[in-house]
Amino acid sequence: MGKIFILSLLLIASVFASEIRWAKDYNEGLDIAKKQNKPVLFVSASKSCKYCIAMDENTFKDAKVIEFLNRNFVSVISYSDEGDFIPERLYRPETPTIWFLLPSSEIMYDPLIGAIIAEDFLQVLSIVKIQFDKYQKGKDTK
Repeated sequence: MGKIFILSLLLIASVFASEIRWAKDYNEGLDIAKKQNKPVLFVSASKSCKYCIAMDENTFKDAKVIEFLNRNFVSVISYSDEGDFIPERLYRPETPTIWFLLPSSEIMYDPLIGAIIAEDFLQVLSIVKIQFDKYQKGKDTK
């Protein structure tokens, strides 16, 4: 009986780990990022955008991308055609637009615009994570 329970828990955990844990909205994402001291991935998208759909169906379904994002980032996606909140300073008509933010909402880099394949996206995520860690380390020594 105990083995079945443990196997059930492992199965449930693997199912939940197979998706990016998206914050409910922008403000919740920032709150979580502050509490967990993580950078924010903010994606401005559109349900009717073919490049957004490609990111959703490919890059955001890649197991390595999912694992890296869930471990190292707070992820937020806002759909302009669904009326989701997008801060004016982060709005761009092109979609998808991908931003990396500090927990304070400060912009780390200019946005990436367009779909990115998983392998390239992982490289970008790694660079952002390294820079975030350096920023945090420098902030802690001041």
